[in-house]
Amino acid sequence: MKIARFSKDGDPRFGILDGDELVVLTGDPMFSGYETTGERVPLADAKLLAPVIPRSKVVCVGLNYAEHRSEMAIDAPASPLIFLKPNTSIIGPGEAIQIPPVEGRIVHEGELAVVIGKIAKQVKAENALDYVFGYTIANDVSARDQMFADGQWARAKGYDTFCPIGPVIETELDTSDLEITTHVDGELRRHGRTSDLLHKVPELIEYISDVWTLLPGDLILTGTPAGLGGFVDGQTVSITIDGIGTLENPARNR
Repeated sequence: MKIARFSKDGDPRFGILDGDELVVLTGDPMFSGYETTGERVPLADAKLLAPVIPRSKVVCVGLNYAEHRSEMAIDAPASPLIFLKPNTSIIGPGEAIQIPPVEGRIVHEGELAVVIGKIAKQVKAENALDYVFGYTIANDVSARDQMFADGQWARAKGYDTFCPIGPVIETELDTSDLEITTHVDGELRRHGRTSDLLHKVPELIEYISDVWTLLPGDLILTGTPAGLGGFVDGQTVSITIDGIGTLENPARNR
């Protein structure tokens, strides 16, 4: 099922997407289950929000598609290359990516994101999916030239608004072969399939949970397929993943 976090006339609420309506839930389904209030809200009347705000961290996986490794011309280890984005980088569907006043390109990276559903520490791959609440779309926005200037990625990938996610969380999804596309103002920029992931979701959860304890609501961004090109003020980035939907965000100079 598709879970949305939304607002209508005030506080954030949660709902199950049912056609063009949201079936309103009594609380956050990650913690409160799927009890409904009996209310339905037309999707047209709701403002979709980031479907989850990570409690502690967004864990990203770099260079997890072979073709992307080649185009980046960066030596990568055989094990997953992981790094962090702060939870303050999160924004929801339709919110503006704020481009900071830095030199060089601002780049889109459309990715499948794993939403952790319960505390995961030193989890084995064979049991890893038991710790997944669902999946959403993420854009690992990157100030590409700052990555190379700094020699590490924290600043370049950690700016406020540099992690749009949404539009919903899909709780039941086979991630073995999903198409991922990224468009800028309708122009195709990136394309790939999750079948080409070098490190699959269960392996990533095992590897990451051996380093950091994963908490409910934490995100794992699994990596971007090949395709280069940035975006500028006034353009809109659209990322589509089979079975989840489309995440759209405009870009604005800060």
